[in-house]
Amino acid sequence: MITFDDFKKLDIRIGTIKSAEKVENADKLLKLIFDLGTEERQVISGIAEFFADPKTLVGKQVAVLVNIEPRTIRGEESFGMILAMGESDTFSLLVPEKPVVPGSAVR
Repeated sequence: MITFDDFKKLDIRIGTIKSAEKVENADKLLKLIFDLGTEERQVISGIAEFFADPKTLVGKQVAVLVNIEPRTIRGEESFGMILAMGESDTFSLLVPEKPVVPGSAVR
């Protein structure tokens, strides 16, 4: 269990995917560039197995945790974490019901 104050520390925003490509020499990793309204941010995510063509992600809006500590994954810097659920045939990105302004906060 976490406290409400712990939950309030999470900065989750809606980002629009500007580009998506496979990370070289990594079967499961995609390099995503997000428009977060006031900035662009690179996120490395292990979702490649769910998207035969990463370019189909361009233009999609996805919830992104933006205040997580950056990590280097296979030589690529990741400055966030996308929110998704399920696995195999039930996998889904966490997306807004309708288009919103990039950078909109999830409350």
